[in-house]
Parts: sequence; structure tokens; C-alpha cells
Amino acid sequence: MASLRQRKGSRGKEASPAAEGQSQQSNCCTHHHPDKVLQGDWSWGAIIWTSVGWSVSVGLGLLCSIYVATLHENDLWFSNIKEVEREISFRTECGLYYSYYKQMLQAPSIQEGLSELIHDNLTESRRTINLLQRMNIYQEVFLSILYRLLPLQAYLEPVYFYIYTVFSLQAVYVIALYLTAWLLSGSWLAGTLTGVWYILNRVDTTRVEFTISLRENWSLPFFALQVTAITCYLRPQLSTFQQKVMVWLMYVTTLCFCLTWQFNQFILLVQALVIYTLDCGDLLTTTQVTTLYLVQVSGLLSVWLLQFCNSMILGSLALSFVVAALFVRHWQSALKTGGLLVRLARVLLHSVLVLLLTFIINYLTKKALQLRSDEHIFKFIKSKFALGPTRDFDASLYLCEEAFGRLPLDTMERLAGTLLLYPYIPTVLLLSGTLAVAVLHNLRPKGGAADEKRGAAAAFRPDVAYNLLHTVLYGLLAFSTMRMKYIWTGHMCAVAAYGVCGTELWTLLLRALRCDTKVLLRFVRYAVPLLMMGWLYYKFWPKLMEELSELREFYDPDTVELMTWISTKTPKQAVFAGSMQLLAGIKLCTGRVLTNHPHYEDKDLRERTRQIMDGPGENDPDLIPASHPRFCEAIKTDAEAYTALFTKTFQNKTFYVYRLKKKRKKSAKTSSEPGAKQ
Repeated sequence: MASLRQRKGSRGKEASPAAEGQSQQSNCCTHHHPDKVLQGDWSWGAIIWTSVGWSVSVGLGLLCSIYVATLHENDLWFSNIKEVEREISFRTECGLYYSYYKQMLQAPSIQEGLSELIHDNLTESRRTINLLQRMNIYQEVFLSILYRLLPLQAYLEPVYFYIYTVFSLQAVYVIALYLTAWLLSGSWLAGTLTGVWYILNRVDTTRVEFTISLRENWSLPFFALQVTAITCYLRPQLSTFQQKVMVWLMYVTTLCFCLTWQFNQFILLVQALVIYTLDCGDLLTTTQVTTLYLVQVSGLLSVWLLQFCNSMILGSLALSFVVAALFVRHWQSALKTGGLLVRLARVLLHSVLVLLLTFIINYLTKKALQLRSDEHIFKFIKSKFALGPTRDFDASLYLCEEAFGRLPLDTMERLAGTLLLYPYIPTVLLLSGTLAVAVLHNLRPKGGAADEKRGAAAAFRPDVAYNLLHTVLYGLLAFSTMRMKYIWTGHMCAVAAYGVCGTELWTLLLRALRCDTKVLLRFVRYAVPLLMMGWLYYKFWPKLMEELSELREFYDPDTVELMTWISTKTPKQAVFAGSMQLLAGIKLCTGRVLTNHPHYEDKDLRERTRQIMDGPGENDPDLIPASHPRFCEAIKTDAEAYTALFTKTFQNKTFYVYRLKKKRKKSAKTSSEPGAKQ
């Protein structure tokens, strides 16, 4: 298969992995705090300071996008390889998604291109499917329309317009994380440290340079923007107009996030649990909770409409949970009354009712809609945690992939190597303890001046509380499934930077040392992040330069030969069967009809993909050898049982292609179906 070989004249050295309505606490940056601009302070000092912060954010975002674009070019020599090699570099499902961008550009008109996607009969043979309903490919449609309308054809090739757009979203991602850290800490130095950490931990924060079309590379920048909007919305002292702006921004970013990734419902479910926990702890107002829930519902329902009433969205656990939470909250109005033990008991009962109603709503919805599109994901979860069959075919397809295993321990070593882990852990632990105290105080009955005084001391900022629970829950998700770490590690940079540049950790430390003064606090909050960035520059800048100097070249002659043969020697109506990963490339490079593909969110496609039986015992510890040899190996022996049905039509070092012989019938003709074996 594909390999990256060293270019002639370049140094033959592998890249180093290391190159990869509550009170708010005052802080010492109030003179130049972003709140001052939000509240209408347009003094020259505030304007200049804020402008510098915004300029740094844009600079870091551009630096990140240029960095990953350069790595992509250097690894593949993308500008020098042939078009078929460029397309082959879009591996597995990335190739499938990019093929629809290519298909839209090759259509005679935008209208005909959209019609072909809505009535597609090439992606799955003998079926006509609506791709806009089945898959999250609105981004490919939007880009193809934009490319056709803008005067870019003479200056920029379609593939570069596509990949540069994805790389540009990395800039958006970094800017969103930067703003979140800035809002939390009150200092744009926190945002700067966040951007530096994101870039230095590239191996664990993104994989965009080699999986360009992957849905998460489109959606996570919008999710980061949504978190930024939520953080700003939960800040106190916003005007009514500013709150409305934040609500609309939350809705738009939630819509874009959900529209670009099929796993949106599971990410939003975790976020809904964060909101629910904050509500139970009396850390958010009723208006804030209801607004955040309705933003999620509005985003999901908007995507449901745009995806031609995709039933998988209506049957999502996220939607069922939000409906259940709102319903129980409305009818259990006495939740936040009574003594501490009474309120804890009511919270427990409330949670049980919400979970019970969630599963009832979800079960009834799926029964009514006859929905089974996402059942493979629940099979995977059950098998992963030994709660169900461990030899289920659909679950095994995920469990055999390293990306769906647990988070490797060497991830923590890499994060510690860039100093990210060291401030992150104490920040989370300290904030968790403070949050627990604040929640217990909120649940206690109020009364008297002494209680009010203790309440002011125990008050916990809702924006900080949200980001704390966000990083904790998504961190647990990342530890359980490695692929989900990319949701966690970026936000982890913002939380760690807040710990370094915020007031909470330093105030506690300085009080313990009995030297808590405003001057010293301000000095520490500026000096420590500057020293850390200086050390990171000293340690990693030479490694980054060395990594960027490594020049490789895409090299996969066997796949190029296969795709060229298919394009020139087979009819356009030929149907190909084979591995899902290879078929996605065949769809992109040749436009031939497929039997299956890597987008697995469809029951009928999963049934078609299933080539083996699980056996009578789904959890049998012992596997019994089959009475017949493996098909992919046996067919190469040219035994009579196989030559009677198949004819070898192509062979190289990696691939074998066989054509299914036609059945001789007088009354009807049947088409042949080549099968590509690897």
C-alpha cells in the first residue's frame, strides 16, 4: 500500500514525535479586562490592549494552519504528484467524502449536481439513496458551489481550495480556544499559551494533516466556537443585547457542528449532562439552563430538516435527554427547596426520573420510526465495556481499530513533555474541590447575614464551572475511546492556561505563603506564562524547524496501477466489491459503482457488509476453525470451485481483481461484478 519515501537530496531522518447571575471573582487585569470593552469602556488603553490580544489570536491561528499545511505538503510532496496520487492520499472514508465534492464540480450545473446527490445510485449498487440525508456532506456541497461561483478557477485548483479550507478551520479552532482561555482568565496571555500548547501537542490535538476530509476536522472548530459562546454567555453583567448575540452565536455554531459530523448526538449528550449537572448544583439560572437546552434542540431539529428529516436525529439520545430534563424540571418545581439532605434526595430522585424518561422517550421514538441506523454504536459501547455480546460483527469492526481503544499512557507522557499536564491537573483538582464546596453551600437552606457572607465567598463563576465539567467529562470520554481525545486535548490547553494565568491557583498559593499582595499576584500571573513560553521556545523551536525541513514523497505504485486499470479497462457501469477502505478510493478515483463503503450509519449497508456469521454463541470464549479456507486466500489458488465462478482480470504485488462470471440464461442478461482483493 502507500508509503512515504525520502525525497532525493533531503536528510534521511524520521520526524521526532515530540515535534508533534452569581458573583465573579476580581482579578488583577481589570484595567484591561475584555469585560471592559463588553461593558462599553472604549478608553484608548482598553482598545489597544484588546486589539493586541485579537491580533495575537489571529497570528497564532494562521501560524497553526500554515504549519499543518506545510506538514501535509512535505509528507506527500502534494504539489508535485499526479492527480490520481493526490486522490489516493484521501484514505478510507476521507476519499468517499471528497468524491462528492469532485462529483459536484464535474456536474454540468449546480442543480444537476444536487439532483445527482439526492438521487445517487453509484455509492451503493442496486440502490438509490439521498446522500444529503444519509451523510454529513453539506460542507462538500457548499465548497463546490463556492468554487464554481468565485473567480478562482484560473488561480487555484479545486483540490487546493478544499484542503486550504480545512486547514483554515484549524485557525478558527485555535482562535476559539484562545478566546475561551482569555474569557476565563481575563488575560490574553492565557490565550497565547493555549495556542502555543495546541501547536506543540499537534500529535494529540489534531490529525488534520493526514485525514483532511474526516468529519471531525470540519466540526470541532465549530464546537470550540460554541464553547466560547457559552463561556461568554454565562459571564455576569452582560447586557440584554449581548446575551441575544451570544444565544444566536451558540445556535449557529451548534448547527454547523451538528451538520458536519454524524456523531454530533453523542457529543451533545455529554454537553447536556454538563448543563444538567450545573442545574442540579444550582450554578445556573433557570433562564440559562432553558436557553442552553433549547439551543441544542434547535440545532438538532434544524439539521433534521436540512437532512431531509433524517430519523436518526429524532431518535438521538441527546434529544431524548433534553426533552426529559425539561419536562421533569417543569413538573418538579420543588427541586431546589428544603434542607440539605432533602435537596440531595430530591436531586437523586430527579436524576432517576430524567434517565428513566430519557430511555422511555428514546425507545418509543425508535419503535415508532423503526429506527436502527445507530444501533451499531450502542453495540460497540456494550461490547467495549463487556455489557453485551463481545463477538458481535458490527462491534468488532470498531473494536479491532486502535482508534477505538483506550487512550494510551504515552499520551500523558507527551502532554507532560510540553508542560501542559502539570498545570492542568492541579487546576482541575483545585477547581473541583472549590466547586464541590460551592454546590454544597447552594444546596443548604439560606438565611441570615452570616450565610450571605459565606455565600459570597463560596460563589463559583458559572462560566468556569461549565468549562471545568466540560473538560472532566470529555476527558473521561477520551480515556475510554482514543479517537475522542481530539475533543478533549484542545480544550485541555485552554483550561491549563487559565490555571496558569488566572487568579485562583496563585491566590491560594500566595495565601499559603502569606504573601498575598496585588502587586505580587500581578507579577506572578504575567511572569510565569512568559517564562513557560520562553522555555517551550528554547526546547521545541529547533525540533519544529527540523520537522518542517524533512521532505518526503507519496509513493504507492500498486494502488496507482489499480486505479489506472479500473479507469481505462472497465466499463463505467462496472460494480466493485471489496474492503470498505479500498472501495472509497475506487469511488473517488474512478467513479465506479460500489457495493459497500466506510460510512456505516445504515442498517441495510451493515447487513450487506456482513460477510461472516457470529455463530450460535455470541460470547463463546473459544473460536472453532472453519471447515473451509478463507475466501481471499483460497480464490488465489485457482481451484476449480473458484475458477468456475470467477475470472482473474488484474493482478499486481498488492491487489487481485476477479470478475464474477455471467450466468448463462436465455431469458435475461446479468452484469458482471468485479471484486478487488488485497
